[in-house]
Parts: sequence; structure tokens; C-alpha cells
Amino acid sequence: MLSKKVKTAELFDCKTPYLTKLFEAAEYPWEMLPRIKEHIATLLRDGIPGYTFYAEGVLVGENVKIYPTATIEAPAVIGAGTEIRPGAFLRGNVITGENCVIGNSSELKNCVLLDTVQVPHYNYVGDSVLGNHAHMGAGSICSNLKSDGKAVVIHGDEDYETGLRKIGGILADGADIGCGCVLNPGTVIGKNTSVYPLTALRGVFPEESIVKSVDNVVKRR
Repeated sequence: MLSKKVKTAELFDCKTPYLTKLFEAAEYPWEMLPRIKEHIATLLRDGIPGYTFYAEGVLVGENVKIYPTATIEAPAVIGAGTEIRPGAFLRGNVITGENCVIGNSSELKNCVLLDTVQVPHYNYVGDSVLGNHAHMGAGSICSNLKSDGKAVVIHGDEDYETGLRKIGGILADGADIGCGCVLNPGTVIGKNTSVYPLTALRGVFPEESIVKSVDNVVKRR
């Protein structure tokens, strides 16, 4: 049976200097979500070497490209080398690592992206954590609120009561989500795992795997 890992240290190798404290303080990644706003406030107050203010409450690194029709609401920290394409909407409480791509008409709120993350086409990423080199195919979304409005439970090898009403997707380092997928609230995708397009996901999926459907998960060879 493939192990379903959910701890922060098992899913992410955070080497982004201004994010390490946030990751180290969270045994489980969803514990970061209520702390994002406070963490950004600290970064805005203390500054990050080489970073400047793009607007009030929005700190950006070097060589960041922001298209004129993109909207960034404070507070936010945009990592060096990141590209924010036309029509992108960052609704606040967003931190990215370096060299990320936030694509046309993609919407992000209360989320953390590590380095070289790509959400390039029509993606929704709310209340989520995306690891290094994670990629979301066109139209894939992180659904972050249950229809009954109750707190999200993470269903892995055991059930984890989070106490949070809003949790989107947790994508470990190297996770690759196919086009048109829906990650139901609290879905966790393991390291270097790929998901077939048009898959509705729920629960925890193991690392180094291929998810052909919720009931058909094979080890990557």
C-alpha cells in the first residue's frame, strides 16, 4: 500500500529564505493558512534584501514582470523573477517564491507558492500551499469550501480534523495537475505525483505516483 504523507517536512523542501520560518513552524501544511497574513506583515515591516515596494503592501523582488491588466491586492510578496500575466487577480495574502508564473485570468488568495510554481492558465488557487516546481494545467482549480460550510477534514491514512472552513489544495514539490482537474477541499498531492486531466480529486495521494482516477493510482516507474 502506498503511504499517504501529509506532514509539511514530508511534502516540501523549502529553501526560500523568507518562507522557511513559516514552513518550519507548521507540522501540517494547512496550519500555515491562518498565519499567511501575519507572516506577510512581518516581511513588509522588516523587508527582504533586494526587494522593493511595487505598491503599498506589495513587495516584489528583482526582475518581476507584471502586466498592466493584472491586479494585485495587498498584502502580497512576489518572488524575484516571477511573471504575472494579463488578467491575473491576486486577492491578498499571497506569497510566491522565485521564478513563478501566475497566468492569464488566474485567481489567487491566501496561498503560498514556493519556487518555480506554474499556475499559468485560468486557475483558481485559494487557501492552498504549492511546492517547488508544482504545476497546474489549464482550468484546474483548488476548491476551498465545502458545500455544507463545515470544517475541512483531511482524509489520508487517518482523518485529520483541521478546524478550518477553507482549505484548498496542498501540492507537494513536483506535483503536476492535469488540465480541467478539480481538487476538492483539503486534497493533498504527494511529491512528484502526476494527475490525469479531468479528474475530480479528494483525499491524500501518495508521492511518486500517477493518478489515473481516484480509484486507479499507480507507482511511477
